[in-house]
Amino acid sequence: MKFLLAQINPVVGDLEGNAKKILSTASKASSNSADLVLTPELSLWGYPANDLLLKKNLIKNQYQILDQLALDIHKKYGNLGITVGIAEIINDSFFPNLYNSIALLERGEWKIIARKIILPTYEVFDEKRYFRSEEKVSVLTKEINNKTWRLGFTICEDLWVNKNIEGRGIHKKNPIFDLKKKKVDILVNLSASPYTFKKLELRSKVSSFAAQYLQVPLIYVNQIGANDNLIFDGNSFILDKNGSKIKQLKSFSEDLSSWDIEQTKTQKNKFEKSEMSSIFDALVLGVRDYAQKCGFKTALIGLSGGIDSALVSAIATAALGSNNIYCVSMPSKWSSSHSKSDAKDLARRLKINFNSIPIENLMSSFEESFINTISFEMAEITNQNIQSRIRGTLLMALANQEKHLLLSTGNKSELAVGYCTLYGDMNGGLSVIGDLYKTYVFKLCNWLDSEDSINHRKSYRLDSGEDLIGENIRTKAPSAELGPDQLDTDSLPPYSILDNILKGIIEEKKDIKQLQEDGYEKELVLKIISLIKKAEFKRKQAPPILKLSSQSLGSDWRIPIAISY
Repeated sequence: MKFLLAQINPVVGDLEGNAKKILSTASKASSNSADLVLTPELSLWGYPANDLLLKKNLIKNQYQILDQLALDIHKKYGNLGITVGIAEIINDSFFPNLYNSIALLERGEWKIIARKIILPTYEVFDEKRYFRSEEKVSVLTKEINNKTWRLGFTICEDLWVNKNIEGRGIHKKNPIFDLKKKKVDILVNLSASPYTFKKLELRSKVSSFAAQYLQVPLIYVNQIGANDNLIFDGNSFILDKNGSKIKQLKSFSEDLSSWDIEQTKTQKNKFEKSEMSSIFDALVLGVRDYAQKCGFKTALIGLSGGIDSALVSAIATAALGSNNIYCVSMPSKWSSSHSKSDAKDLARRLKINFNSIPIENLMSSFEESFINTISFEMAEITNQNIQSRIRGTLLMALANQEKHLLLSTGNKSELAVGYCTLYGDMNGGLSVIGDLYKTYVFKLCNWLDSEDSINHRKSYRLDSGEDLIGENIRTKAPSAELGPDQLDTDSLPPYSILDNILKGIIEEKKDIKQLQEDGYEKELVLKIISLIKKAEFKRKQAPPILKLSSQSLGSDWRIPIAISY
């Protein structure tokens, strides 16, 4: 029996376009004499479709598209079968009234062959809002070349049932245990599993456990592409019955690959990536897909001469091409000479469009207007925020006029403690590095300027023959330049300390006592907790944040604003 793994990038809600993409995979399947094409979870919709799943007209249209797709496949490719992820309607009076299902399109017709059992409700996931859970495991029986095959089908979370690996606890049901009784010949998992740090390692472990427990090969097919703040990395793979990898598909790229069930020879993993290269690839894909799927061709960045805007500029250039990146330096009376020159030099190295708009006169006009009209003299923090908001207004004006996607350049450390200005540097349509702590920003930039990244940079046409970020930017002390010779450490502890405390609070959910046991002073911990609480209203108004960690400060951070604890 021969499979084609279709690691595709659907557009959320584009049912007709996604159907065409699925149909196009059949051509390669036919040329490779495949018997069955496997596409990811909810491949007809794109994942996550969220409240689009509540639109009755889309659900109705889905069935018409499935009917036509089944006919087109049969007409062009005979008895080839294709699995398609759909939202199956349940005809009763209860809500939710959908299953997260897999349909098999074959011989001009389609039928449901699997329904999702485990519905995740952690991090960004909220599937119980839309779907009902299936009770029974799914097995598809297929007759191929006079042999009967029993295929066990699971959908994404159905595989994540081992608390010793993924650490979220025991589910009431365990589809893998239930499939043991069904004596399947192969296990298939169709997923839309977002990228986060170390996710590939965890996927491999839970999949290896399932393959070994059932003593059958396992096919794992994952969606790729970015949908809003979520990045899907692909990395589909096949394991043998001992849990060893036979085949690995590409990372962060669409890929089609055929595999015969009789093939057991292990393929050397030529797509192995380092942590830094994976993070960079994820962010590049996040920016590229967000821009393309939202209809933007160009991006705009406020270039300060600091490391955050430098990194975002490099990512955007890799994503959209240097001709499509527009950067603006907006020096004030507090901007250092090296910030101005560093911004200009970075633009030259990246070969991106660069302009400078000094804002000293604009700041003076604001100050004079307040004093002359209402005798209001701006205090230090107000003056600092006006500087940021002038820049934000200029950037929004340029973005509106030229139809650029404005990219926000703030990092996770700043967003966490509120070291950022609403309607100023927080302006933008997408927060590119809002889930990267400042220490990781430095790590990623150091990697980009190292020999380890040379081939990677060349693949994105970032091979200028010199440092990309530049030593001046990488080694200068972080500063928002809010005043003469001002440094971030005037207001915050060093990022090496701050980020460890933030990670303890945000990702690891540690309390004050636990952080004290880690060696941090109680007063410092209390200060940081207070800053996090006070900045909640800002984060609720931030642009979508590309998710990289298990706990971003975006859609999976659900802390109320008006709280006391």
